[in-house]
Amino acid sequence: MHPWTPDSWRGRPALQLPAYPDAPSLQTVERRLQALPALIFPGEISQLRERLAAVSRGEAFLLQGGDCAESFDEFGQEPVESTFRVILQMAVVLTYAAACPVVKVGRIAGQFAKPRSSDTETAGGVTLPSYRGDIINGSEFSPAARQPDPARLLQAYSHSASTLNLLRALAQGGFADLHEVHRWTADFVRRSPQGERFEELADRITQSLAFMEACGFDATRAPQLHAVEFYTSHEALHLHYEEALARYDERKQRWYGASAHMLWLGERTRQPEGAHVEFLRGIDNAVGVKIGPSAKPDDVLRLMDLLDPGQQPGRLVLIARMGADKVAERLPPLLRAVRQAGRTPVWCCDPMHGNTVTSSNGYKTRDFERILQEMSLFFAAHAQEGTYPGGLHFEMTGQDVTECRGGAQALTDARLEERYRSACDPRLNGSQSLELAFRIADVLKSARR
Repeated sequence: MHPWTPDSWRGRPALQLPAYPDAPSLQTVERRLQALPALIFPGEISQLRERLAAVSRGEAFLLQGGDCAESFDEFGQEPVESTFRVILQMAVVLTYAAACPVVKVGRIAGQFAKPRSSDTETAGGVTLPSYRGDIINGSEFSPAARQPDPARLLQAYSHSASTLNLLRALAQGGFADLHEVHRWTADFVRRSPQGERFEELADRITQSLAFMEACGFDATRAPQLHAVEFYTSHEALHLHYEEALARYDERKQRWYGASAHMLWLGERTRQPEGAHVEFLRGIDNAVGVKIGPSAKPDDVLRLMDLLDPGQQPGRLVLIARMGADKVAERLPPLLRAVRQAGRTPVWCCDPMHGNTVTSSNGYKTRDFERILQEMSLFFAAHAQEGTYPGGLHFEMTGQDVTECRGGAQALTDARLEERYRSACDPRLNGSQSLELAFRIADVLKSARR
């Protein structure tokens, strides 16, 4: 392959990038970003890759979740803390059921750009550029808001830095202490059936800790009980931003993406000769690739050759997003081809993006049962092919939104408008996310038996 540089992507076809009317302003912002401190450091990136290598060997499970697209307007401690809290709860449920470590990765602290199916949007006879995420333009349907603004890249950096600071404090500062497990449940979740089920699990954990301490185990000296490892990820869509935050590690003599621990390619930007593949092949981070129902075995193997020519453990996460009606047919040939090629990536299920529909009252939504169906068929396909179903990737929030239908709350079309807050895709709320975790736990427990 040709030599790689952080800007070699600029010579490739680049999809899903905004057209900035003021190129000099964009260049000024890029230079400012290049001078700012890295958000993520090489040691953290190497640690995540070690954890993902364990997942690829079937020794751990990946839990990756968070917002569809983060919003500058909803920035603050409460949204971040609520999402972190639910991911923590889900991880405890899965760890208890599967008796294996759970690698926790958030779609957070950088998930500000979204791919769109059309460059423009028309309403009331007016056509404007599509909303592409807060890092690019505003969601308000007005000419001023929809104009791509380079200054938003600096806002995204600032918001990401603040969010990372809070996440590190939550993960290491006592909030994640297992002795505090009863305090993790939000009030609206606590009143639900899955909230009650989590309280029962929390009781068992508390009793286990008390038993261990009674036997002489000094819990104060066990860091695993007081803190967690938590990593961040986002889709590497805005390449001007990603290039500006690429940093060179003198010790390892490798480039890495300093915007997140893990970056992924979307279904719309995984072209082998495209700009996004070109950028990601040169950085040392863990890299995810969304694999949709149109992917052929040769497509997947070609991407693996480009992104992971050295077949390094923990480097690649293949994220299947097929749709509940296609996964049973389309996924097994890919699993088989990758296994026969001697490859062992992390296989992850995204049961969200292939199951989006429009409700009777015009809301974009997803059905909880179809999400569960795709997840179940994902596990069944791996059992059929003798491969390891390594993780789950989903869009969620810890807040009490009403965006996805169904679940124990039995959300209907009529209730979607109560608290529909997403500017892009519908997310599971905290209650539905915890319910999903218990369903996954049952599958993992059966597999362990």
